[in-house]
Amino acid sequence: MDLSTLKYIVPSVVYSLVGILILVISFVIIEKIAPENLWKKIVDEENVALSILAAAFMIAVSIIISSAIHE
Repeated sequence: MDLSTLKYIVPSVVYSLVGILILVISFVIIEKIAPENLWKKIVDEENVALSILAAAFMIAVSIIISSAIHE
């Protein structure tokens, strides 16, 4: 692996980690805003509708982050 490929790999890894961090932070914020504990409802009570909603939220935020990084 030469230096020219390394200069593309390092920013990709950094942007990926920043994107994951933003996604986790945004989910925690939504968790705090919600009137009930979303994680408990999803894991303990196996609420499928809430799981789909959380997945849709994560996909939407991921698309926003990826388009922001792509610019």
